[in-house]
Amino acid sequence: MNTTYLGLELRRFARDRASLFFIGVLPAFFYIIFGATQAYGGSPLGNGNVALYILVSMAAYGAVTATVGVGGMAAVERMQGWGRQLGLTPLRDGGFVLVKITLAVVVALLPVTLIAAIGALTGAEGTTVAWTLSLLAVAGGACVFALFGLCAGLAFRTEAAVSAASGMVVVLAFLGNVFVPLSGTLLAIAKFTPLYGYVALARYPVTEGRLISGDGASLGSDPLWLPLLNLGVWSAVLAVAAVLLVRRGRERQ
Repeated sequence: MNTTYLGLELRRFARDRASLFFIGVLPAFFYIIFGATQAYGGSPLGNGNVALYILVSMAAYGAVTATVGVGGMAAVERMQGWGRQLGLTPLRDGGFVLVKITLAVVVALLPVTLIAAIGALTGAEGTTVAWTLSLLAVAGGACVFALFGLCAGLAFRTEAAVSAASGMVVVLAFLGNVFVPLSGTLLAIAKFTPLYGYVALARYPVTEGRLISGDGASLGSDPLWLPLLNLGVWSAVLAVAAVLLVRRGRERQ
């Protein structure tokens, strides 16, 4: 991997204060407001407590926002001529992709690390296994959503499209049972949305699939295969869409 190019990408990202805020600081703020400072945060829940449940949710939201932005900007850069510029260097396409994947992972770790550190100091509790598996699922699963940003960038070829895709993450988070516990028809619909499977899988080591309503009442539980299937299907859908958009772009050229 070209470490020089990766270093340039990391420094460029570090200069983008607005992105740093929305990716790292905002989810951490949400956790503090809705988890750490609430009386119900210490209530037991599965292999942890409610604060840990909220921590995982906010870390997942921040990680997805990060990877959507990285994937989208990668597509826009290639479409706007950066790919031809890189073609004058020894860097191959595989090296470019590897750098972007590494960047996505590093950026996704930013909200995960920040929120985990704050949570450990403010009452988020759980077993070691629950902490470890949940945070690994957050960091690893978020990379799938780089495809969502990639599709946005390939479809519209503008930075505005990438910003819009990142904004869509907020809507999908509400629809995916991330911010507010859903019930009834809304919960049934949520199970078909992109973020539901990812966040449910990240929460699974804590909740063991248990679903709760806003007032803490039990709504049954999800089997492990459900979030795995959801995430797998959406990964395939986004991957196919990205391939088709790449082909469309080549035809236009």
